[in-house]
Amino acid sequence: MNQDGEADAVVQRYARRAAADPRYSLLRPDVWQTVQERQRAMLRLFVRVGLTDLAALRLLEVGCGSGGNLLELLRSGFVPEHLAGVELISERAAIARHVLPAATAVHVGDALALELPQASQDIVYVSTVFSSLLDDAYQRRLAARMWRWVRPGGGILWYDFTYDNPRNPDVRGVPIARIRALFPAGSFDTRRVTLAPPIARRVAPLHPALYTLFNLVPALRTHLLCWIGKP
Repeated sequence: MNQDGEADAVVQRYARRAAADPRYSLLRPDVWQTVQERQRAMLRLFVRVGLTDLAALRLLEVGCGSGGNLLELLRSGFVPEHLAGVELISERAAIARHVLPAATAVHVGDALALELPQASQDIVYVSTVFSSLLDDAYQRRLAARMWRWVRPGGGILWYDFTYDNPRNPDVRGVPIARIRALFPAGSFDTRRVTLAPPIARRVAPLHPALYTLFNLVPALRTHLLCWIGKP
């Protein structure tokens, strides 16, 4: 159910990537520090925007992959029956279904084809998805669909990188101006996070503290963590 082929193109782009790239193993010090930094920033964001009763919140992750982010959210205090994910790539969705609790719904296919009631979610979470969408019109349609799913008082939880990767033509950075254009009615709380991976890969193996030291420089952070509140 994809009108312009962008969903099929995304599947092809992911197929070109290594199935198990060792650069993203949690055994690497740069990776676990990146993950833990994002987790801490997200928990602080929840408190800052008043989302303290996590067990009461309904959350859908668009592009849930193999379920890793949803597992993190479970450990943070969300409950299985209030979590759901949708994943385009069937192999990844199958892994998510295997590792997540049965009460957590895992939908397979294009998120644009997913039928959910309007204003049914407290949070729609999207992590490093829009940087893999190279069609502007598809981005706009997906953003509009996500916005309809969010209830008033809820929001979009966004994590993605802002700079292009010259070595990877299958992705492009999503700067804050583009995010604001995709969600023009939203109120934004943004934080720049995540030390640039090429730097993190060099310094973290020398000593874990170097990740924190280099990450003190805002210009070296490549990702945005955003709360896009819906009035």
